[in-house]
Amino acid sequence: MSPQIAWVALVTAGLLDVGWAISMKYAEGYTRLGWSIASLALLAAFVFLLGRALQVLEIGVAYTVWTGIGAVGTLTMGVLLFGEALNPVKIAGIVLVMIGIVALKLAPA
Repeated sequence: MSPQIAWVALVTAGLLDVGWAISMKYAEGYTRLGWSIASLALLAAFVFLLGRALQVLEIGVAYTVWTGIGAVGTLTMGVLLFGEALNPVKIAGIVLVMIGIVALKLAPA
């Protein structure tokens, strides 16, 4: 796998992580079958893609980028889907995490 494909797999894994977190909320403690199945499928998909990306990318960078995408995406979806509070401090945190993700992508290996 080329580094470019590994980055695509990593970003996709991060986005699937967001979907997984949201599906867990909808699964209501894994009491709703459809959402529970979706949650487990998303979990399997992001673990697979993360594992593939780790074959090529540095673990420290890849894991940090993956968790950053998951954190920013999940917070954003929480605001959009569940009406969670968004304030200047949270916005600043999101911006800082996004700057960190870009910095890690641009950093030489």
